Amino acid sequence: MAKPSPISPLAPTNVPELPAIAGVRLATAAAGIRYKGRTDVLLAVMDKGTTAAGVFTKSKCPSAPVEWCRAVLKGGKAQALVVNSGNANAFTGKTGKTSTKLTGDIASKAVGCKPNEIFLASTGVIGEPLDATKFNGVLATLAESAGPDGWMDAAKAIMTTDTFPKVATATVKLGKAKVTINGMAKGAGMIAPDMATMLSFIFTDAPISAPALQALLKAGVEDSFNAVTIDGDTSTSDTLLMFATGAAAAQGAPKITKASDIRLKPFVKALNVILNDLAEQVARDGEGARKLVEVVVEGATTKASARKIAMSIANSPLVKTAIAGEDANWGRVVMAVGKAGEPANRDKLSISFNGIRVAKLGARDPSYDETEVSNAMKNPKVQIKVTLGLGKGRDRVLTCDLTKEYVAINGDYRS
Repeated sequence: MAKPSPISPLAPTNVPELPAIAGVRLATAAAGIRYKGRTDVLLAVMDKGTTAAGVFTKSKCPSAPVEWCRAVLKGGKAQALVVNSGNANAFTGKTGKTSTKLTGDIASKAVGCKPNEIFLASTGVIGEPLDATKFNGVLATLAESAGPDGWMDAAKAIMTTDTFPKVATATVKLGKAKVTINGMAKGAGMIAPDMATMLSFIFTDAPISAPALQALLKAGVEDSFNAVTIDGDTSTSDTLLMFATGAAAAQGAPKITKASDIRLKPFVKALNVILNDLAEQVARDGEGARKLVEVVVEGATTKASARKIAMSIANSPLVKTAIAGEDANWGRVVMAVGKAGEPANRDKLSISFNGIRVAKLGARDPSYDETEVSNAMKNPKVQIKVTLGLGKGRDRVLTCDLTKEYVAINGDYRS
């Protein structure tokens, strides 16, 4: 077993305490999925009538739990979520399908519901069979002990190479009632989401129908988790699930059936803040990261074009290693812009690092000062801004630098 990495220097200094959400109970345990004596299983039990939404990886080699969730999501209802760390149950063939079915059966008996109301997620090593018999007894015990607290324990249970648990919360008005949104996420490597994230789970007591919840989640993920990359590698297991218990209806919250309902405005704003918060925490915990990097592209022909160029910059090992070395190497940024395959004009291109323009209209800025820029690059957060001068398209993505520690972590991952 590889030694755990120290907590990222980019970890948030203020961690919120997540309040209880009516209709949600949590419990964790050490089931010995991969490591002994380490909490590696989370069970979230939800009241009957809870609605569900989800987005998943677009990988052509999805994990067995992703396929399971896609199938049960059609029902739009949930009563339990089972998450394990240490084993992704991906690329495991028929054995993977068998283990998800067994896990679903064990969980449904423990909770007292149908298997198609159980959601599953797994994270960890790819290609290793998951022994679902280890859930026998464990899930029943967790179902009995589950309580409204323990959100931080839950966030810790789903960690793999993460150096800190990632949580966020918000309370807003829906009608005349207060509703709560809690979220957690895990992810530090193999991160380039495509309509999903590594693993993330959002809970609320708002009474929102499954179709409306699905629309909100799909819209919210685009500029949050889908605008984050650590290493350009999309996981086989990316899963983002959201559950709404509807318990706030008892306090007067209106039942929402359409995502366009005007009464949802404060809720949507809060949800997007949480999604963005969690996405940034993932970027801050990139394996071996020492710098949080924001890439802003403006003046593109379209927003979609700006996104592709920003991702080209954010995923460039040469750009990322230059940032790790605190070198404002705009030549590497120019390279990344040029290879993106999107409209760009070299002679209209301007580049800034942390607000200091280093290149203007296709050449080095006349006022360039090496000392000034070098000092700016020492900041823990670095912004790269590229102005294309072609249109009004704008976008931004988050990433981190690429250090020797990233190689060390992934070189030892299976040992």
